[in-house]
Amino acid sequence: MVDVGGKAQTVRTAHAVAVVVLPPALASRLEGGDLATPKGSVFQAAILAGIMGAKRTADLIPLCHPLPLDDCKIEIEAGAAIAGESREVEIHCRARTTGRTGVEMEALTGATIAALTLYDMGKSVSHGIVIREIRLLEKTGGKKPYRAA
Repeated sequence: MVDVGGKAQTVRTAHAVAVVVLPPALASRLEGGDLATPKGSVFQAAILAGIMGAKRTADLIPLCHPLPLDDCKIEIEAGAAIAGESREVEIHCRARTTGRTGVEMEALTGATIAALTLYDMGKSVSHGIVIREIRLLEKTGGKKPYRAA
């Protein structure tokens, strides 16, 4: 574990995204800003799971500092519906803490757990779901701010 005891406490934020591709059979169920499956409201479950995952990051990743989150938000954006085609869904996780170390692992974990929840709930319709990309878009606070190009 890295010793962060000498670092100043500052407000730190991170924004991560997971891109999920829904196959046509599942994409056709997009309605009213959510995805309806036999298991229920997929996006709502994914949002809750993502926040819960972000809060438990230190339990999942060895040597990751446990951080109290000041805020964590999950937003899910589904691409425009076109009949019979796959759809991309972007899951954004924004996390904030006041601490001595960055919160990017929490944002990445939140986006990942939300994507896995979408997969789990959608597989009853199709196993053709692809979690294509998970990446950090931005982090602030500390000595090394980052913004993806």
